[in-house]
Amino acid sequence: MMRLDKTLSAWSTPGFADVFKQEVARLDADDLPLQQGLSNSNSVADGPVTVMIHRVAEMEDMIQVQAGIFYQGIISGCNCSDDPSLVNEVNEYCEVLFVIDKSTAATTVALVAYLDE
Repeated sequence: MMRLDKTLSAWSTPGFADVFKQEVARLDADDLPLQQGLSNSNSVADGPVTVMIHRVAEMEDMIQVQAGIFYQGIISGCNCSDDPSLVNEVNEYCEVLFVIDKSTAATTVALVAYLDE
């Protein structure tokens, strides 16, 4: 389980949003549900992520942060000798919910799924 110690330390300060964004941007891509959030490609590209906070809510023992993640995905070709598009990167976006335990900084993250209307 990941821990967002710096984010928890910054809770209730003016710098909370910036600390959260920086700490999440430094996470390993495997710690985030980016693969499940792909909509235009078939795998997550190595590279930076950009974080945008949508909503923050405080509960008695936890902090919930709903955030948007911008990142790159890869459309890989079939690797045939006549395939001119072996690897193409495309922009991807997904929304995730972070739940931070206020006593330990232990954090869970899950993809926010939207139902088509």
